[in-house]
Amino acid sequence: MSSAVTVDTPLADILSADELATLNTWLAKYPPERKRSAVMAALMIAQKNNGGYLTESLMNSVADHLGIPHVAAYEVATFYSMYQLEPVGEHVINVCTNISCMLRGSDKVMSHLENRLNIKVGETTADNKITLKEVECQGACAGAPMCEVDETFYEDLTPEKLDQIVDGILSKQGGE
Repeated sequence: MSSAVTVDTPLADILSADELATLNTWLAKYPPERKRSAVMAALMIAQKNNGGYLTESLMNSVADHLGIPHVAAYEVATFYSMYQLEPVGEHVINVCTNISCMLRGSDKVMSHLENRLNIKVGETTADNKITLKEVECQGACAGAPMCEVDETFYEDLTPEKLDQIVDGILSKQGGE
């Protein structure tokens, strides 16, 4: 993130009416002096609106809308793996490689996906369809190894299950 001062567009001018209504629903859950509590939801809404990633300007707009310091939005966006700070593919496959998943074969999951997609962790397929990411614990340890794709968890992964997941993503090309 640059330290240059930028003029950021108000969030109300960026989000759709439906997105603003969703954000206002989140804001209504907290007392007015605690709008900061809605930062995670606001960042997620802004990220979805922006093609799946956050820019510095967008994080600033979220912070301004909530009346919090810009750094407070940056802290959240850089800490949690659900926020993307650079462009990603249409779909993101997040593979958990934490201890339970590691012990149950997340390295094989990752290797299979890298080979199948012909990309490495952190890369996006040439057609911009899929980005492959490594993430920390997703809280599905009993179903390890696991991955998350577009907010859906897949557990007890095998090469066959992974191929079904990827085939499902790729078959959506014409239908979305």
